[in-house]
Amino acid sequence: MLRAGPHNSITDVPGIEVGHDTDDAALTGTTVILTREGAVAGVDVRGAAPGTRETDLLAPENLVQRVQAIVLSGGSAFGLDAAGGVMRYLEERGLGQSVGGGRVVPIVPAAVIFDLDVGSSAVRPGPEHGYRAAQNASSDCPAQGNVGAGTGARAGGLKGGLGCASLLLESGLAVGAIAVVNAFGRAHDPFTGELYGRSLGLPGEFQGLGVPADHGYRGSEDRDYRALFGDDTPLAGRNTTIGVIATNALLDKAQAGKLAQMAHDGLARALRPSHTMFDGDTLFALSTGERQVAGAGELAMLGAVAADTIARAVVSGMLSATSAGGLKSYCDSFPGVCGNRS
Repeated sequence: MLRAGPHNSITDVPGIEVGHDTDDAALTGTTVILTREGAVAGVDVRGAAPGTRETDLLAPENLVQRVQAIVLSGGSAFGLDAAGGVMRYLEERGLGQSVGGGRVVPIVPAAVIFDLDVGSSAVRPGPEHGYRAAQNASSDCPAQGNVGAGTGARAGGLKGGLGCASLLLESGLAVGAIAVVNAFGRAHDPFTGELYGRSLGLPGEFQGLGVPADHGYRGSEDRDYRALFGDDTPLAGRNTTIGVIATNALLDKAQAGKLAQMAHDGLARALRPSHTMFDGDTLFALSTGERQVAGAGELAMLGAVAADTIARAVVSGMLSATSAGGLKSYCDSFPGVCGNRS
């Protein structure tokens, strides 16, 4: 039986904490994924318009082996400054790469989304936002939707958001995901209203979610592929879906990079189109290293699980989002479909 962890969140992976800092007025924010004991990390960038920090050091041939946090933020390239606040928080606690003399340098890769035209473009997450997000981090179930980096997200003309998901395997391996859904393409079929990733849900996961066709939403037989793009098509280049996949599997940096690579299949299943010239789609992978992986076959299975878990996190982000900044949420766009969702 496939089952989610108790939080159905990335925090179901032991050693992973999540914290948000949210500016509801400016519609922007920052999310930090903390791993105080450090975790082996990998990254895979598929979109052609990324905004990232400290991704080169995650290459297998480079020296640093472990990171202490990943930052996901709004604010476009300005939001990368939020990582500095997370570094300060970690340094104050002696957490980071030892450089001798009792000094540490916290390793904090980051990725950002463009949200400057959803709320106030004068407010961009900076070090103080990152510091507060780190202060708020815990292993509890994190808030989803219009919080942290998902506060000003959009997805194919609708309000996007931040979502989580997890899966526990009988072998003891755990996989958790967090995604900030800010895509150029859509998370739902524009002709039927159906969320693309819904079919990947675990038994009962999206219980109470109606079928758009049952509420009078039926697609046109004349499918025009231009409709796959949302109403924000003129905003090309102002997109990006970013996230983190975490596992308790023992992986090296090359294997973590492969896990991030395979997890991108989940974005392709839940967002259409994805990885465009106008997206900066970036996924990080974290390995806390508690359990051995039984060879390449189990690693391949882990990657397949990671892809589905990311796709489920995308669905959760869309369902948790609320209308804001002139953007209607999925649930407000399809009244009745979300009405019975528990």
